[in-house]
Amino acid sequence: MTAYDIIKRPIITEQSMEGAESKKYVFEVAPTANKIEIRKAVEEIFGVKVAYVNTLNMKGKKKRLGRYPEGRTNHWKKAMVQLTEDSKTIEFFEGV
Repeated sequence: MTAYDIIKRPIITEQSMEGAESKKYVFEVAPTANKIEIRKAVEEIFGVKVAYVNTLNMKGKKKRLGRYPEGRTNHWKKAMVQLTEDSKTIEFFEGV
């Protein structure tokens, strides 16, 4: 599994952008990835130093389309990454 298979996409919401000021970033990651793999992938892709990683398994939400029976959106995994004080910021999140 490569680093780009582990980190799927950044999560860009109001709440996650508030954390970006203090070097906290949020990503959607592969459901099978553990914290060590996520740390190594972020350090490899962005060239930063990671202090710690928190993960959450997000359940899919119930959805309906008209009269058809309800289904669910996909389950996914979220990772919150805190960078060290001396690490540079991730430029992707700046100016968003």
